[in-house]
Amino acid sequence: MISTLQKTIRPMWAVRGLHMSAVEALKQPTPKDTVTGSFGKFISEVKPEHLSSVVLHRSKRMVMDSIGVGLIGSTTDVFELALQHCQHMYAPDDISSVYGRKGARLSPTLAAFVNGVATHSMDFDDTWHPATHPSGAVLPAVLALSDMMSAKPSGLDFLLAFNVGIEIQGRLMRFSNEAHNIPKRFHPPTVVGTMGSAAACARLLSLDHSQCSHALAIAASLSGAPMANAATQSKPLHIGNASRLGLEAALLASRGLEASPLVLDAVAGVAGFNAFYEDYVPQHLGSPNADGHMFLLEEQDIGFKRFPAHLGMHWVADAAASVHKLLVGVGPGTVSTGEIQDILLRVPLSKYINRPFPESEHQARHSFQFNACSALLDGEVTVQSFTPAAITRPDLHTLLSRVHVEHPHDNPANFNLMYGEVQVTLVGGDILKGRCDTFYGHWRNPLTNESLRKKFRNNTGTVLPSEKVERLIEVLEDLDKLEDCDPLLSKLQ
Repeated sequence: MISTLQKTIRPMWAVRGLHMSAVEALKQPTPKDTVTGSFGKFISEVKPEHLSSVVLHRSKRMVMDSIGVGLIGSTTDVFELALQHCQHMYAPDDISSVYGRKGARLSPTLAAFVNGVATHSMDFDDTWHPATHPSGAVLPAVLALSDMMSAKPSGLDFLLAFNVGIEIQGRLMRFSNEAHNIPKRFHPPTVVGTMGSAAACARLLSLDHSQCSHALAIAASLSGAPMANAATQSKPLHIGNASRLGLEAALLASRGLEASPLVLDAVAGVAGFNAFYEDYVPQHLGSPNADGHMFLLEEQDIGFKRFPAHLGMHWVADAAASVHKLLVGVGPGTVSTGEIQDILLRVPLSKYINRPFPESEHQARHSFQFNACSALLDGEVTVQSFTPAAITRPDLHTLLSRVHVEHPHDNPANFNLMYGEVQVTLVGGDILKGRCDTFYGHWRNPLTNESLRKKFRNNTGTVLPSEKVERLIEVLEDLDKLEDCDPLLSKLQ
């Protein structure tokens, strides 16, 4: 009788008709014990007083630079296409301002989109390590959401939200060694940028810890774009979509939409955020109230570009500029292509920035060869280097035809470890070499405040009158002291 009973007794999960995976889900830890829950808790609990003076200073520089590149980006063809698309395909919703276009307003999510496109339209925006463009995905969303809010956030609350978006991106990228290198599969801002935008907007909306976790999980379902679209007009859409979709994720979470409570955790057999990184090892994010917590921006400064191109171009441009000086001496001078027999570049192996004969401005911004030859001819690379007239110069194409590329084993595709070397062999046999290990603007050699202001004035001066530019600089440098951020919002057109 006993043996008969033993044969008929089944596990309770089988009696109830539950699949074994459902039982495993019931055994999962409570939300606050998960990696995802720890991120939601951090976002909901962090306060302005957790921002150190270093973090405030560095983040205000990031906001200034990002607005500047966004404003000059509003003059580009790809921005115009994105703006026209939004104005013609969607019903008018005059809430949030558009960079550089007086009187132009869109819905908050569309404004975040077009301003994000503007920010990355020239590849002039900041870069961090591990490799991503952190500000462009976050700032347009925070600006658009601030425009939407009837009670405008203070400058300090605005900066807090922005820093939360930067922090979340940095933490997620540190879960993978793959993320430290120049990307091959996904464009990083479309992965961590969307998450950062969602986190920043969740903080600005004062969502609770559960809603913040759901905002991240919703954003994960809206993330990811392939590197194949680098060096095309579609690449700026990556930043625009990251900003827009992160904002949408936070707004959906604020309305009660739910998503996976384990999206950032490593769950065997079920891909969450680890779908984007093959070596993903997540860790809990500690409470901002804990002793010893430090924002990553305090540990790792940001990289600002001096000219509008992929960050890797700055190494070869500086190395080539040093050879230019050897050829022409100090001061303005002209390099004769007839003097040059051969050009050798020693750069990291990265296929999408190895473009021997770029045919468009977007390809030129992603070409070691183009930027080295431009700097060799002119002594520098500037905004004007990517105009159609500059790209099609016969002298430039003559030099491009003489370029060879090597990829030394000691030169990894990593913005923290790479170098650029240019070796020019002259017709007479003489060899000139230039090498750059850390360019001016890199986080190890950051732009001075005056250099950053100069870049900002040059960029914004293409759109705004000089008096407005100077007032905007004053507002940005005192942003943390503003009672509300309306003085900033009103000066972007």
